[in-house]
Amino acid sequence: MKRSSAVQLVLWSLAATAGYSGDAAGPSIPACSSALASQVVLAVGAYTSIDTCSTSAFKTVGARVQSLGAHIAVYVDTLAPANGLTTADFDTLRTVFDSRLYPLDTTAFGREPDVDSNGVVIVLMTGVVNGLVTKTQCNTTGFVAGFFFPADLDPTVRAQYNNGEVFYSIVADPTGTLSCAHSAAEVKRSTPVTFTHEFQHMINFTQHVLVRSGSTEDGWLDEGLSKYAEELAGRSYLPTDSVSFSQYAFNTVYDAYQYLTAPGSNALLIPLDNGTLAEIGASWLFVRYAVDQHGDSLPRKLVQSPLTGASNVAAQTGQPFDAVVTRWALANWVSDLPGFAASPELMYKSWHFRRTFASLNSQDPADFPRPFPLVPTAGAGSSVNLAGTLQAGSGVYHRALQGPSGPAFTLFYSQDGTTALPSLIVGRLGVIRLR
Repeated sequence: MKRSSAVQLVLWSLAATAGYSGDAAGPSIPACSSALASQVVLAVGAYTSIDTCSTSAFKTVGARVQSLGAHIAVYVDTLAPANGLTTADFDTLRTVFDSRLYPLDTTAFGREPDVDSNGVVIVLMTGVVNGLVTKTQCNTTGFVAGFFFPADLDPTVRAQYNNGEVFYSIVADPTGTLSCAHSAAEVKRSTPVTFTHEFQHMINFTQHVLVRSGSTEDGWLDEGLSKYAEELAGRSYLPTDSVSFSQYAFNTVYDAYQYLTAPGSNALLIPLDNGTLAEIGASWLFVRYAVDQHGDSLPRKLVQSPLTGASNVAAQTGQPFDAVVTRWALANWVSDLPGFAASPELMYKSWHFRRTFASLNSQDPADFPRPFPLVPTAGAGSSVNLAGTLQAGSGVYHRALQGPSGPAFTLFYSQDGTTALPSLIVGRLGVIRLR
C-alpha cells in the first residue's frame, strides 16, 4: 500500500458515475439476527500463504463488537494494542460503511451472500493483519491494510474457516508493537478505502462463484473493479469535499502514474490479484476507460456474469476485446493530447490526466517527477527499431517522425530480427496519425 502524500487531486470535466444512493440494490436485510454474537472467535491467516486444505497457517483471534450498524458489525481483536480507536471512532467508521460505502458498492456491483445469516458484513480489525509484514518491510515496501479471504464463502471449504462475510483490517498500533506504527488517525482514515476495495472482491466472488457457479474473475479485471470502487467512493464526496475525494483516489492515481511511466514493462492481463502497483494501475485505467466508453452500468454487468477476463469484457461491451484494449492503449496517449482532437472512442471522459498529473507534479515532484508520465521514444519512421518483451495486454509507445515527402517504410514483428514470431504469439500494432 502506498502511503498517501498530503496532496489534492484535480479533475476537469467530471463525468457522472454510478451515483451515491441511500438505498442498496436488492431486497432489504435485517440489521442483525440471533446469529450475531457480541464476542466471536475467528480464524485469521496470512492470506499470502493460506493453504485452503489446511488450517495450520491460521491464528485464532478473539474479538468484541465495537459498533453495530444495519449492514456492518465492527469487531476489534481483544489483544489489540492500547491507545487505539475510540468508541466515537468506531461509530464514525460504521456510519461511513453503512450509509455511504455499502450502498455505493451494492448499487455498482451487486450484493454479498450472507451465508452466515447474520445480516451484516463483519469488519474484523486485528493485529494479525499488521503482522503480515515486518517493521522493516512495512517501512521500505509497504504493508497490507486489509483483505477478503474467498475461502470464508466458498461452499466447498468455508465450514473449515469463518463461514461468513468477513473483511480483515489492521488495528491502530501507535507505538509499533506489531509491525511499523499506525496511528489511530491513519487507521480511521485508510480503513474505509480498503473496505470499499475489498468489498468489491467479496461481491465479485459471490456473483461469479456462488450465484452463477462460475470461476473467479481474472485477477487483473477483479483488481481494476476494486480500484474503481475506491474512485467511486471518492467521487461521492464531490463537489463539496475534495479532501475526502483525494484520500480515496490518491493511491489509485499514483498506481496509474506508475504504469504510464513504463507501460512496456508492465502487463495488463495478470491472472491473479497479486500485481505490482504499476500493474494494478493498468487494471484501473482499463476499467476506467471502459466505463467511460460503455456507461456506468458496465461494472455491474462485468461482476454479475459467469464469464471472466477478456471474454467477459467482450460480452458486456459488445466489442472484440482486441479492439477495446487497442483503443484503450491509444487513449492513454492521445486522450487529452494538446493540439490533437482525439475521436470519442480514444478518450477518457471522466479524467483529464495531463492536467491531473501536472498538478500532482507541482505538489509532489518526488512521487510524480514528470508532468505526464508517458513519454514515447521518437525517431524517423524509416529507422524504427524497437526490441524488448511485449507484456500481455500492454505495449510500448513510439513516435515515428515522417516528413511530408518522406519515403514509405514497412514495419514488421520478428523474434530475433529475422525469424517470424511463433503463431501462438499475436503481436498487435496500433497506429494513429497525430498531424
